[in-house]
Amino acid sequence: MVKAVKLADIAEKVGVSVVTVSKALSGQKGVSEELREKIKALAEEMGYMPVHAKNQGTGRTYTIGVVTLENYFAKLASFYWKMYQELATRAVKKNCFSMLEVISPADEDEGVAPKMITEEKVDGVIILGRPKKDYLKMLYQYNKIPMIFMDFYDEEEKVSSVVSSGFYGSYRLTQYLIKNGHSRIAYVGTLLYTESITDRYLGYCKALMENGIEQRKDWVLKDREINDGTIGLGYHIEMPADMPTAFVCNNDITAYALIKQLEGEGYRVPEDISVVGYDDYLYPEFGDSKITTYSVDMAGMSKTVIKLLIKYMEHIPQEVKLHVVSGKLIERESVKKRTGI
Repeated sequence: MVKAVKLADIAEKVGVSVVTVSKALSGQKGVSEELREKIKALAEEMGYMPVHAKNQGTGRTYTIGVVTLENYFAKLASFYWKMYQELATRAVKKNCFSMLEVISPADEDEGVAPKMITEEKVDGVIILGRPKKDYLKMLYQYNKIPMIFMDFYDEEEKVSSVVSSGFYGSYRLTQYLIKNGHSRIAYVGTLLYTESITDRYLGYCKALMENGIEQRKDWVLKDREINDGTIGLGYHIEMPADMPTAFVCNNDITAYALIKQLEGEGYRVPEDISVVGYDDYLYPEFGDSKITTYSVDMAGMSKTVIKLLIKYMEHIPQEVKLHVVSGKLIERESVKKRTGI
């Protein structure tokens, strides 16, 4: 039997990623016409047949759409761009095409639906990152198309969601600091901006409560501009008058920015103050991370999302529920064991 040609085979021949091959063959943007034609010609020459996931034997091919917001795609490579790459790679492994649509702030405010949905270009949709409440309500109108939320959940419970274990991850990080002798611990994250920030805060609170440590309001610090979501080096974190010895940050970008700000104010990390983050992801421009963090299992989340969405597209009944994917604590150099007072 002749072995079926896969997208990975074509990618290896051309010297590009499987995501690029998928984009070229599905007519998506982001690939030059010269490269697109080269890939198409090679695919035909190798005898590639797009054997996608099929809808109950009808032969219908599946195209998976990923919708996210422009605010989540910073000028530098963002966490969500990395997440999309994981989704696209997982889709290819399941012989599905994927396409990305980024919603502008204006379209989000005006409730303009994604073109991939209104023009019926996709068989299923993944909403990556929480949009505003009104935009989410608009999306619910398109209930004929299978849809899954990723990295957020909604209280309406109309759509299944896949998230990382933010509550438990932050709990683990806070417990780690306590085991290293810290009891004066602050949390950095703008509460209620997203579910993940708030869930991570609650995990932090649980660890403090279990250890009989007071949770102080002046040690809960904002990390972003509420209007446009600006975080990182572009946002100044207001420090408390009475400084803690450790900070739990809701993501690594905030942890990195906090460390730079602390160093600018004369503190040493970790000699004077310890800092932990979350995600295990930094902009490549920031260099190698030395931040102790809780690693999000992007591959595991993507695998769960694609698996669920294919079942929905195949009309296999599924309970609407929240799926939580655990990560792991990564010890690096931003925490120092504290002894004495």
